[in-house]
Amino acid sequence: MKVIIAAAGTGGHINPGIAIANKIKSEQPNSEIIFIGTERGLENDLVPRAGYTLKTIEAYGFSRKVSIGNIKEMYKTFASIKEAKKIIEEFKPDVVIGTGGYICVPVMLAAKSKKIPTVLHESNAFPGIAVKMLSKKVNLILVGFEDAIKKLPKAKKIVVTGTPTKLRKMELTTEEKKKITKEFGFKDYEPRVLIFGGSQGAQSINDSMIEIITEKSNRGYQIIWAAGPSQYDIIKEKLNEKGIDINNIQSVRVVPYIYNMQEIMNYADLVVSRSGAMTVTEVALLGKPAIFIPFPHATENHQEYNARVLEDACAARVILDKNLTGTMLDQNIYSIISNTEVLKKMGQNATKIAINDVEDKIYKEIIKIIKQ
Repeated sequence: MKVIIAAAGTGGHINPGIAIANKIKSEQPNSEIIFIGTERGLENDLVPRAGYTLKTIEAYGFSRKVSIGNIKEMYKTFASIKEAKKIIEEFKPDVVIGTGGYICVPVMLAAKSKKIPTVLHESNAFPGIAVKMLSKKVNLILVGFEDAIKKLPKAKKIVVTGTPTKLRKMELTTEEKKKITKEFGFKDYEPRVLIFGGSQGAQSINDSMIEIITEKSNRGYQIIWAAGPSQYDIIKEKLNEKGIDINNIQSVRVVPYIYNMQEIMNYADLVVSRSGAMTVTEVALLGKPAIFIPFPHATENHQEYNARVLEDACAARVILDKNLTGTMLDQNIYSIISNTEVLKKMGQNATKIAINDVEDKIYKEIIKIIKQ
């Protein structure tokens, strides 16, 4: 099988594409898979690192603002259909898959003109502009959340498959938990709250955390806080100005980044984070209660829509970024973490939302489309 995957920009678009590629390779080792992206996004690092060839075209995101720059970029994006056609003609794929984002527009239109089967995967509960534009043109749309279906009324066919993720639910042994607890300098008997704001951190969440630490509000719970590589030193300095040593805060462990996220998320009792599609998917899959603070500048406010899916299932609480303070965050954390029944019920409700065997479902749908 020969496959082209269009994925560009952020990890939220690229990582599902890589997961789909890996699944195809595991089922059909002789498959040939290439990616199409741009010269600007994370795909230039993530795709080659995953072992796949990346071809690039000159495509740009869509903006509702009217300006000379945006008009030029839109022209270049539609002109890049010709570039995508050339790649498709040379590679001769059996199917072209897009995992959301602006790159999908020229690549899917090029594939459609060549009568190649097309599949889109949309991770968010509120589909992006590109997916909505292409919904009536592609053969199949796979979605991460059932809520996305009603927002794509013109689609030919939609299947709810969930979103592929690297994280898996683990039942940590008592010894494994004790080992992590010792590494963090935590107490065995106090609940653990994992706080992060995405790969680069989140300013508003970090400001609230500084407030909580300064006021010593976190009574009755322990904090693992991934502040983000770009913000860690700034936070370290801010805390230092208040006479607080970032490496010696009682019941708090601050790190720039968590590399063993699967282990730590399974270890935590509660998650506080932004609500990108991948994070919401992982929280549900691991059955973790959550407090989501959606990124307010996400395209079409899709992070809030993602968060509301779990809130509606009584599996999470949502605090809007504009309302976030250290006091509000602490009160919400404590009200959940101090009530074992609430904690347990929220976790169970999260599990009910989770979709299992995601890669298997996606692979089967791709094969069906090729065989049609």
